[in-house]
Amino acid sequence: MARMVHCVKLNKDAPGLGYPPVPGELGKRIWANVSKEAWDGWVRLQTMMINEYGLNCADPKVRSHLLEQCENYFFGKGVDPVPNHVPVE
Repeated sequence: MARMVHCVKLNKDAPGLGYPPVPGELGKRIWANVSKEAWDGWVRLQTMMINEYGLNCADPKVRSHLLEQCENYFFGKGVDPVPNHVPVE
């Protein structure tokens, strides 16, 4: 049986991640409070951001910015708007 969490993004109980998805305290916080469904949504959004802005993920500043956006997506004010993005309702 999957580990259940009360997801902060979806505001419901749902299956959690199998392990922290990123290193450090943020990864532990995500693992404890974010569902697999919500994490999959973040991965899709992050991929779109990388493609839309042509980001180079080998750049440490880009990785740092994406982690900041990830933290805002789950625990803060949300991500910076992505041009031409129409969220799915």
